[in-house]
Amino acid sequence: MIEIIPNWHPVLVHFPIAFATAAVTFIAVGTIFKNRSWAMQCLTMGRWMLWAAAIFSCIAAVFGWLAYNSVEHDEAGHLAMTIHCNWALAALGALALLAAWDVWRGRSFTAPSPGFLVLLIAAWLLVVSAAWHGGEVVYRHGLGVMSLPAHEEHTH
Repeated sequence: MIEIIPNWHPVLVHFPIAFATAAVTFIAVGTIFKNRSWAMQCLTMGRWMLWAAAIFSCIAAVFGWLAYNSVEHDEAGHLAMTIHCNWALAALGALALLAAWDVWRGRSFTAPSPGFLVLLIAAWLLVVSAAWHGGEVVYRHGLGVMSLPAHEEHTH
């Protein structure tokens, strides 16, 4: 399979996107409905999703760096990859800081503040922006995809 997919970054990037989205959803629901019996379960699940988003962001970043240095590209493609890389590194940093804050907050047994939720939504928006720019790299610039074979016309 490595011959078909020599670049594992596109496979791995979906995990931090999904985990960050789930973290925002669960923590928002747990924070908004904090008086419900199931709110603590939502907050716990949101914490796990945030940690997973931070971990998988690191893994995707490593494979993204490998792809950045191995995919053939022109100047416009290089600029697009650099923009995507910058957004992705900002998202990675934000998720890592929030995950670290969440670990510290969890030791003090305090519920997430509205400010934490706002920052988590901002980090999620960084993830969404990085994903958008990554899609631009692939679908607008055609980087990291195999080209179709040349079409040959056969006349009878």
